[in-house]
This record gives sequence, structure tokens and C-alpha cells, in this order.
Amino acid sequence: MSSLALSTRCGGRISATASGLLLLLLAAAVAHLGLGARYIAPPTVVQALVDFDPNNFDHRVIISLRLLRLVAALFTGAALGVAGSLLQSVIRNPLGEPHILGLNSGAALAVVATTALGISVGDASFSRAFIASGGAALLFSLVMVLSVAGRSGFTPLKVTLCGVAISTFASSITAAILILDEQTLLSIRSWLAGDLAGLSWPVLRAASLVAGIGFALALWLAPTLNMLALGDNMARGLGVSLLRTRMLSLAAIALLCGAAVSVAGPIGFIGLVVPHMVRRLAGDDLRAVVPLSALGGALLLLLADIAARTLLSPQELATGVVTALVGAPLFILLAARFFK
Repeated sequence: MSSLALSTRCGGRISATASGLLLLLLAAAVAHLGLGARYIAPPTVVQALVDFDPNNFDHRVIISLRLLRLVAALFTGAALGVAGSLLQSVIRNPLGEPHILGLNSGAALAVVATTALGISVGDASFSRAFIASGGAALLFSLVMVLSVAGRSGFTPLKVTLCGVAISTFASSITAAILILDEQTLLSIRSWLAGDLAGLSWPVLRAASLVAGIGFALALWLAPTLNMLALGDNMARGLGVSLLRTRMLSLAAIALLCGAAVSVAGPIGFIGLVVPHMVRRLAGDDLRAVVPLSALGGALLLLLADIAARTLLSPQELATGVVTALVGAPLFILLAARFFK
């Protein structure tokens, strides 16, 4: 098969995947907006979005109450999906996932500690995303330092085990802070469970700016990371600065994870499931994987939030509980396959 035919075939597969994800995302978004204590039919949902009538009660419910949760789910899922794809590419580990490798725990610890101490830089809504990103970066740096220690050096098994251990340690510190500070516990208890309820537009807008920087970095680094996948020696021969590329990639991952955690708490396993799904459908080219991971992550978290709102209706589960129930068994299956 000629290179032109192969390129055309790959491009067609990527376009078909993107189109399919977009259609599913639109359908899931309409269903998400219609669900709740008061069911609203899809035609009314669409009408509220394209021709809002302030005198229509259903329209006000959708725009004033439900739209924020929808946008938060889309945003958080997209950020975690891209972060997971970058992380697996940078450390070359198919089990790489922000929640497993400590980034989410570090971000949550940073937010809880600064909240308990009353520390903020400027506007609290704006600083929260940057504080979470800093916590994610610091904890993952510790994971990487521990992973390269010893005679065997860096291995996928070591980084996974170090990530799980450090993540558990950070979660324990977070729990200790909350036990000692009941007021902080009451204010962020739902957030720690990965709940999309009780959000505000200022927090989401601030997190969007942080995630936007991370997403732009990811798109810019994608061609270089494709060369990095060829191996360090080959990438170095092609003029790639290995240290600079990895540091910028980890910065992008930390920004995306910090922004997601600042909005919805430490939701896990989206960054594990989405990269495997996208690569199976569209190949390994990160120039396509990054935007497709954003679509796939948004869709997956939206479906998880729908399940969280409907499985025990009229009661609701935290969205993070649903992703853990689905993601944890998948992680075990992937680990069994990878380390057998």
C-alpha cells in the first residue's frame, strides 16, 4: 500500500472517530440536561439552548441550574483524558493515569492544605487551579525521583507501585488534615468524593484558563512526542531535547490535572480508559490522540455523571464513585495483561 493511500486511510479513520465521538457527545449532553428531579424532553432542551425564553420554567431550569454541571463534566473529562494520553506517552507506560500515579492526590492535598490554612494568592477561585496544579506537579516529581532510584532504574512496574504508594500517603495526609479541621471537611467533603454538584462559574472559568494553557502545550508538543516514541537515541538524533520535552509535557499534565481537580475533585480512571480507547480507534499519532482524548474524556465523564444521577434515583452518587467502580476493574485487567 502506498504512503498516500495509507495516510488517506488513517485520516479517514480519525475523521470517522471524531465524528462519532461528537455525535455521541451531543446526544449525551441533551440527555444530561433533560435528567433530574424534573424530566425535560429533548426538544425542549434543544429549544432552551438555541432560543432561550426567560418566561419558560423548563428553560430557566436548564440554563440556570443544569448547564453549569454539564459544562463542568465536559471540561473535567476532556482535561483528564488529555492528561492521561500525555502521561502514558511521556513515561511509556500503558498503566499511566493521573489518579494512580499521584497527580490527583497531590492536587487534592494542596487544595485541602491551603484551604485549612487559609492560604490563597489573589482571587481564591483563580488561585485554586494553580495551587492544585502545583500540588500535582510536586507529588508526581516525587514519584518520578523514587522510580529512578536503585540499581534497576526506571521501570513501568516501579513507577506504578511508587505512584500507588505516594498517592496513598498523600490521601492519608489529606484525611488527617480533615480530621483535625472539621470546618474544612464540611466545606469540601462532596468535592473530595469527585462530585460535580455545588459548582460555581468563577471556579470553572479560572480552571478553564489553566487547562487551556495545558491543552495548548499538549498540542504544541504532540509532534515532538511522536518522535520521542521512536526511542531516546532516535529522538536525540532528530534534534529533540529530551529533558525540555519531558519537563514541558509534565507541566502540561500538571496544569490539566490541577484544573480538573480544582473543579470536580480527584476523579480517577478517566485518564486510564480514554487513551486506550482512542488509540484503538485512531492509532498512536498524538496530533490526533490529543484532541480525540479531549472528546473521549468529555463523553466518558458525561456518561458517568448521568449514571451517578440515575442509578439510585432520586438519590445521587458522586461521579467519582461511578468512575472508580468502572475504572478499578479495568486497571486490574490491564495490569494483569501488562505484567504477566
